[in-house]
Amino acid sequence: MSYEIDFKKPCHVYFMGIGGVSMSGLAQILVSKGFKVSGSDNKESDTTRHLESMGIKVFYGQRAENIAAAGDINVVVYTAAIHPDNPEFAAAKNANLPMITRAVLLGQVMLEYKLPIAISGTHGKTTTTSMISEILLCADADPTISVGGNLKAINGNTRVGGDKFFVAEACEYTNSFLSFFPKMSIILDIDADHLDFFKDLDDIRQSFRKFAELLPDDGHLIINTDIPNVEEICGNLKCKVITYGSSDSSDYYASDITYDSFANASFTAHRKGLEDIKVTLKVPGEHNVFNALSAIAAADLCGVSSDDIVKGLAAFTGTDRRFQYKGTTNGVNVIDDYAHHPTEIAATLNTAKSYPHNKIWCVFQPHTYTRTKALMADFAKALSLSDEVVLCDIYAARETDNLGISSRTLQEEIIKNGHSCHYFPTFDEVEKFLLKNCTKDDLLITMGAGDVYKIGDHMLGK
Repeated sequence: MSYEIDFKKPCHVYFMGIGGVSMSGLAQILVSKGFKVSGSDNKESDTTRHLESMGIKVFYGQRAENIAAAGDINVVVYTAAIHPDNPEFAAAKNANLPMITRAVLLGQVMLEYKLPIAISGTHGKTTTTSMISEILLCADADPTISVGGNLKAINGNTRVGGDKFFVAEACEYTNSFLSFFPKMSIILDIDADHLDFFKDLDDIRQSFRKFAELLPDDGHLIINTDIPNVEEICGNLKCKVITYGSSDSSDYYASDITYDSFANASFTAHRKGLEDIKVTLKVPGEHNVFNALSAIAAADLCGVSSDDIVKGLAAFTGTDRRFQYKGTTNGVNVIDDYAHHPTEIAATLNTAKSYPHNKIWCVFQPHTYTRTKALMADFAKALSLSDEVVLCDIYAARETDNLGISSRTLQEEIIKNGHSCHYFPTFDEVEKFLLKNCTKDDLLITMGAGDVYKIGDHMLGK
């Protein structure tokens, strides 16, 4: 049994990697509940500066001596990115301090709210969490929010609100979402990903089934019926199951879908047992119609009025790095997108086809060697939806290169498919190539979960 925090007796919690999106959010929630919080991160950022402004002591550089310097620590929180050879981790172990993962803490925080809502799925978690958040904010429901991106409505990734609604992303990586205690869950989609942890797609599906089984008898699961063999995931559950998807046999489905000149959708949302509503989104692509349907289902369960649902969705203009317009340089529109899986890449590039453009240029930075190797053929196929493909080196993230592959391997796969593809080992070379070859009215998309966005920012003079 892991250490349990007593929210009636606030103590000193130390976060390893406090500048991370989820970790910083949890730190802010604990401070609001009277806890003493400190932590460390590799480098200073806007997030860590914000935490410091709240009175949180942040150590820069993860060193063993930080544990002693922080003083009187009651429990240490760490993420999957922190390994046993981390000097702070080892120091905390040697000091016999209680240690829990970020996911375990998030699960314990959920228990403090009347209606914790967990949004899961291989793709679309941040967007859907943001949509639900916007709707609840519009309804003056005072939600507490933990989202995996920067949401303009709350000027960050965390909002500390009342004790009724807690809206949070639920990530399947390392089975972290199995530590949660939701009363309402959403499963958006299930795809092969994180294959450095999961054995295969079947292993991933089993994990989502276990996640669905976490719901209490009076809980609600909202699930996409377009998931193959969806009954394996949601069949014979004790909780109530609400469905959405492309079929009119689902509880929630869309019709009359149209797109404006920037690929933003308008549609009629059909709701089982409730009146249809007309919805206009300010985010592009068909995939966002389905994200919105799941958000509408959640909002209905929360008792939000139809008017507030429509207003909340219309107010949502996207989160950072999700088909985000960054600016225009020499007549070239620059978009940045977080897509790092073939399904996401295809969704983004299909969306781009409805956006004003002459040629679509996709500058892609693969994310992790394991994902690139496991899904190589799918990456090549998805990237070929772009008119021009430019590859950067693989962003290693938590990995080291021991698989013998590189972006050149992916380039060869794309060329083998009969599509041109360019590769450059440095951002500087990529930028010079783009400045020479992109022309007026072209659409340039920097894409990936690493730091590829810096190319567009630099071209725009940011």
